[in-house]
Amino acid sequence: MRSDTLIDRHHKSFPLTASPVTASGIAARGWHLLADDLAYPLAVLRRPAVEHNLQWMQDFAHRKGVELAPHGKTTMSPELFALQLQAGAWGLTFATVYQVSVGAEAGARKIIIANQVVCDADLDGLDALLQRHEGLRVWFLVDSLAQLQLMQDWAQRRGNARCFDVLLEMGVPGQRTGCRTLEEAVSLAQAIAKSSVARLGGIETYEGGVAKCESEHDAREVTALVRRVLDAAKACDDQKLFADEEILLTAGGSAVFDLVVPLLRAQNLSKPVRGVLRSGCYVTHDHGNYARFLKNVEQREGLKESLQPALEVWAMVQSVPEPGLALLTCGRRDVSYDLEMPIPIAHAPRGARSATDSPAGWTISALNDQHAYLRYDPAGTAPQVGDRVGLGISHPCTTFDKWRWMPVIEDDGAITGAVHTRF
Repeated sequence: MRSDTLIDRHHKSFPLTASPVTASGIAARGWHLLADDLAYPLAVLRRPAVEHNLQWMQDFAHRKGVELAPHGKTTMSPELFALQLQAGAWGLTFATVYQVSVGAEAGARKIIIANQVVCDADLDGLDALLQRHEGLRVWFLVDSLAQLQLMQDWAQRRGNARCFDVLLEMGVPGQRTGCRTLEEAVSLAQAIAKSSVARLGGIETYEGGVAKCESEHDAREVTALVRRVLDAAKACDDQKLFADEEILLTAGGSAVFDLVVPLLRAQNLSKPVRGVLRSGCYVTHDHGNYARFLKNVEQREGLKESLQPALEVWAMVQSVPEPGLALLTCGRRDVSYDLEMPIPIAHAPRGARSATDSPAGWTISALNDQHAYLRYDPAGTAPQVGDRVGLGISHPCTTFDKWRWMPVIEDDGAITGAVHTRF
């Protein structure tokens, strides 16, 4: 994970007494996760697990005959984007035009915006990015005639002849964006085909909103969505509404990505299909939400191994004010809590350079802005002031966005690199 990005005292948890260092040069400092060289809390990436995950997901996509365009909003890290592209990703996915600018600077030349683009500033920005980066191609989502009219109005007011690549989004009633019915979708596709401001490249959907981590339920609901999208693709294809030589079909969050593969491999259309999976959290995986979903993927796919958790947040025990309660030096400003509390996974006593699994029963019951409440059985192993506790996370997206940088560590705790983020 080589990078010339400069890390210094303006970055959270970087030593205030240390001189600035490039991400690529940080290994020469000889720092170690458990030597207290850096301040706690400290979010870290395990290099072997990251590299395993990159290869595993790329192999999965290749085996299934689909492309991979990882969702970059998970990490917003140019170093990780570069690794994903080097591993063989077809392109990258983002949610905003600003995020596209970061991905394009990192070298992506095929980008899906899995979201609508509606405001003048974003249409201006996307037009500028397409002019600035040679070979860049970007598709964004359209799900209404109202949005298409806004685009046409922008083009008229700007005197701009740009024709944007778009994907028609199929949605789910009660969920987020997307056309709700086949009739609505076909009517919109017809309007796009007649428009001078957009060209229809394919169809997009997002299946994650219907998943409940119950394999039978998830398979049934995602399959129903897949059939709806295939019906829309067939109807649009029959009317020759797709503008390119191939039809782009894309889906796939990080929870039930295996269940959308039949959509991405559709074969009943008149043009070749480019199926693109957009999973993003796989690069670091997690210890909670996605770990549970992945167990179901493993069972459905008959897998013996899959993704490994690579992202951890380490904190120090700062107080043990009463039996059964310890306070750690991390809180809502440092670690995910939107899906569930952090999960104690490792314990390193004060002065130790290695860690063991956290004692059974250790849990985080609450977070303040800067404190985590570690509950433990007073009759068992009790944490002491100065001990270090490694926390697994649930939902990597909302840990990454709390850090401008993260050290990269080896399995023995040696710090050998770093990445930075651009949220």
